[in-house]
Amino acid sequence: MSFKEFLERKTQFYSGIDRFRAFRLFEKYKKNLDFKQNVFHIVGTNGKGSTGRFITQILEKLNFKVGHFTSPHIFKFNERFYLNSDISSDELLQDTHNELFSIMKDDLEKLSYFEYSNFLAALMFKECDFVVLEAGLGGEYDSTSLFKRDVSVFTSISLDHTDILGDNLLDIARTKLKTMAKKASIYKEQKKDVLDMAKKIAFLKESELKISNLDPIFKKYIEFYIKKYAVPKFLENNLSLALSSLSFYFSQNELINALQNLDKLKLKARCEKINDNIYVDVGHNEDAARVICDFFRGKKLNLIYNSFLDKNIFSILSILKPIIDKIMVYDYKSERKLATKEIASLAKQLDIPCQDFDYIKEDEQYLVFGSFVLVEQFLKGSL
Repeated sequence: MSFKEFLERKTQFYSGIDRFRAFRLFEKYKKNLDFKQNVFHIVGTNGKGSTGRFITQILEKLNFKVGHFTSPHIFKFNERFYLNSDISSDELLQDTHNELFSIMKDDLEKLSYFEYSNFLAALMFKECDFVVLEAGLGGEYDSTSLFKRDVSVFTSISLDHTDILGDNLLDIARTKLKTMAKKASIYKEQKKDVLDMAKKIAFLKESELKISNLDPIFKKYIEFYIKKYAVPKFLENNLSLALSSLSFYFSQNELINALQNLDKLKLKARCEKINDNIYVDVGHNEDAARVICDFFRGKKLNLIYNSFLDKNIFSILSILKPIIDKIMVYDYKSERKLATKEIASLAKQLDIPCQDFDYIKEDEQYLVFGSFVLVEQFLKGSL
């Protein structure tokens, strides 16, 4: 069976996390699957992908071989596996799938879509010097947390997936922060309660915790990078977090040399300008809406939007209202129920013009904002 045929039998979406299944299977095959090299484990709500990719690209500039596992993908499953400065080929994925099947046999079928991708990463990256492993939506119950981890990297933590992780910020923060390794770094612009909890857990676990306040010596080099690639503020903060995390292994001079030669972020749909008048961003919650609103402050754009029903759509649109000219609801087929019909009613309450998406006009500005699936469907169907 090919890896593509295997994936067709699985669903990317789920309503709960069954760590016990993943734990049992991991323990059974741990000697074949656990990482031997240094692992950065990226946990949080927003910014995981870009922080992990910054860490990866800096390590590459330091001449290390690095594997970066990220999720979800936009166009194809291969995007989850970044190795040798590019996403995985079908051939490498198929070879890795065959190797995983030879180890797990019939147990392979028991894995969820996400667990399967995690275990593939463990085999695909076994020859790397470093591995950057991004958690899914959770923390302690996420299957990435089964693996050895050397540095925990905590990005911005906020409310999201409340039906699974908890209905308040501290419950969500707790399940993420409990994964803390002996070395950890955390995004500095957190709620005070989250930072206090991180410090308490670090004390109890005897972990060395760094808050991403870099030495001022880095400032001019970061500013040069920001100007060179027109990087938005939230990516600047994620770059700082990446550098803080890497400082467990590398000196200031080594990191500055890598930063001076750092290429543009190789990651799609993070406030990415894909055309003269179109930006796309896979932010899909309130914190992501705030950073996008800050980036476009003083401008007006047509918001191409849709959302899953479990999001706080009213709050997200309220935050984005200062930069919205009109909402254009983008409908598409989805395994999860969309808020296509509800958005117009919420827009009316907020006094924001709203219509169905029709077409792109060259003389107007657009922002596609929402889930990976929304961005994927828009890019496939409208350009």
